Amino acid sequence: MNSSVPGAAKTSTSNSGESAPFTSGTAPGGRPVIGHVLPLMRDPAAFLASLPAFGDLVEIRLGTTRAHVPCHPELLWQVMVDDRLFDKGGKYYDRVREMAGNGVATCMHDDHRRQRRLLQPAFHASRLIRYAQIMEQEIAGLTGAWSRAQSIDAYPVLYGMALRTLTRTLFSSQVDADTVEGIRRSFDTVFGGFFQQMFLPRFTRRLPLPGNLRHQRALRHLRAAVPQVIADSREADDDGNLLAALLAAHADQDVPVDDAQLHDHVVTVLAAGSETVAATLTWSLYLLASDPQAQERLQAEADAALAGPVATWDNLPDLPFTRRVLTETIRLYPPGWMFSRVTTSDTELAGKRLPAGTTIVITPFPVHRNPEIFRDAGSFDPDRWLPERAAPLPRGAFSGFGAGARKCIGDDFGMGECAMALATIARRWDVRAQPGADTRPVPLAGFYRPRRLSLQLTRRGPAEGLA
Repeated sequence: MNSSVPGAAKTSTSNSGESAPFTSGTAPGGRPVIGHVLPLMRDPAAFLASLPAFGDLVEIRLGTTRAHVPCHPELLWQVMVDDRLFDKGGKYYDRVREMAGNGVATCMHDDHRRQRRLLQPAFHASRLIRYAQIMEQEIAGLTGAWSRAQSIDAYPVLYGMALRTLTRTLFSSQVDADTVEGIRRSFDTVFGGFFQQMFLPRFTRRLPLPGNLRHQRALRHLRAAVPQVIADSREADDDGNLLAALLAAHADQDVPVDDAQLHDHVVTVLAAGSETVAATLTWSLYLLASDPQAQERLQAEADAALAGPVATWDNLPDLPFTRRVLTETIRLYPPGWMFSRVTTSDTELAGKRLPAGTTIVITPFPVHRNPEIFRDAGSFDPDRWLPERAAPLPRGAFSGFGAGARKCIGDDFGMGECAMALATIARRWDVRAQPGADTRPVPLAGFYRPRRLSLQLTRRGPAEGLA
């Protein structure tokens, strides 16, 4: 039922008659063999956002596999938080681990707590302040090279900045540009076809097709480049980087250092920390380019908060609107748009019996774009995240960073970097989208990003003191 409170969701359930029970249903349109893969390729946001019409828990098919999508915030929260019952496993995550290794984002419950404890010190607040100096340098290097009027292909440009920041944050020495570019190309290939590799039958992935060959070459490159960079970094005498913090945590907890595990940690951090930052910034600039009033508000906030042309970590408390812009961007365009879990024992969800081994799909879209939860759910409204407006939202209404023990370990790192970059751009440039943009998502990519977004950047005038 609809609540009369703006921003509130349907109430959760009981069989007492006090509220309607959760419902379950099946999405129409599944095809033999491929299931619902075509709508997931063509317009995943629209397809997934349509699912609440069929129930609070909706069955779809990923290829030949039946999967269930929680479309109610309470159900979504339950699945995210109970990572023992709804674990990362099954054939899909077996394939993920072939690509990304057994890192903190992909390992199963039995291994996750140990990995999380080892990584957590590397993201302590005191270390984030040190990492922020590198963020400032990379943001300044990128924006300082821009001319008074130019166009950029947003995602690749911002991805390069995010990856350079991470490589310098991770490793002791500054990794050379050729190595960064090689890693960037490999990640682009591996994660650009991420879900295709997950969903396609194993025999098709072994065929000598061009896409399969590119994928295999990219994986080989990553498996060679990352260990070499780790080896070079371990020889350096520097305790200020993320890898050093990780090695220190191994020593403090008396856990032997395993090179394969270090490789998986690094791949996880590089993939998640670069793709998510680049995608969030790209979509943010796209939304701001489409909303001049919001862009002017962001510029006014940056003008007031920043002492110079580049934002610093110390500026973050003075950038509340910037943070709301980013949160609203992630609501509409969550970079981590689809994950899977598998039930470890027989259970019941939304009144439906799920045998052990059932696939559950976690995706923000059915909740994030649900008009029963968010008023004008399809519109860009940063002020919906003002404290007084966000307070009535039910738990699970926003899942951009996950929840529970599996909540993103680097959310403060990523949001801080995004806010610094966005405020810096707003301080110095007007942003407009150029004709010919293709904002359809890359089909079945691991992270939700547009195919092509060209932006026109025009230097703001001398009235802002930036001539």
